[in-house]
Amino acid sequence: MDTEAPHTQRGHSSPVEGEERPRFAFSRTGRTAGGRTLTWRRAGLLGVVCTVFLLLLSNFVVQPFLIPSRSMEPTLRVGDRVLVNKLAYRFGEQPRRGDLVVFDGTGSFVRERPAGNPVGTLLHGAASALGLAEPSDTDFVKRVVGVGGDDVVCCDAGGRVAVNGVALDEPYLYPGDAPSVVPFRIVVPLGTLWVMGDHRSQSRDSRDHLGEPGGGMVPVEKVIGRADWIGWPFSRWDSVGGGHG
Repeated sequence: MDTEAPHTQRGHSSPVEGEERPRFAFSRTGRTAGGRTLTWRRAGLLGVVCTVFLLLLSNFVVQPFLIPSRSMEPTLRVGDRVLVNKLAYRFGEQPRRGDLVVFDGTGSFVRERPAGNPVGTLLHGAASALGLAEPSDTDFVKRVVGVGGDDVVCCDAGGRVAVNGVALDEPYLYPGDAPSVVPFRIVVPLGTLWVMGDHRSQSRDSRDHLGEPGGGMVPVEKVIGRADWIGWPFSRWDSVGGGHG
């Protein structure tokens, strides 16, 4: 008589008790238990490729720009990331009154680019280009109020900024702000722009550089691009169009 207990049948898909199922993991050879190839080197290379792609996109097409100050409230708030369209003026179109432009203020708002550690400057520039750090101290965002040939005055009899004798409707001004507490009258030289912030009492703009070389005018060639959209935070996703023609 057979006294051995009969063996229990197990399905092929059921693991033996105490036996672990295969897990996917990185390996030196790059071959996982499931036969798929995935290494830290490949993951790192993919990250580098993505970063380079984003930097190229930022340099030539669209660049995120972190708003560092209150000078453009209420249109733009501190911490907003605006998407700067670098193709806006690349094919012959010129900045127009009402455009929000990002520009290099070297030579107009800043006398010269401050010296710094080359490596630190490079890393900060890369982070800034991805919208992860504040922009360079020489980069600014302002609204175009006058273009080449315009006669810009503040203020007219109604207390408003006037361009070529026509008072501007400026609904974007910060509530309670005057169009300007600094009186001025200038004729914008050809090839330059007269720019101002929307929060006039908190903005250092063309008015603050009237007595300096260049008279506060921004050369069109120094314009980096046009701020067209608020990309972050998502709750503020919107376009930011021009305010006047």
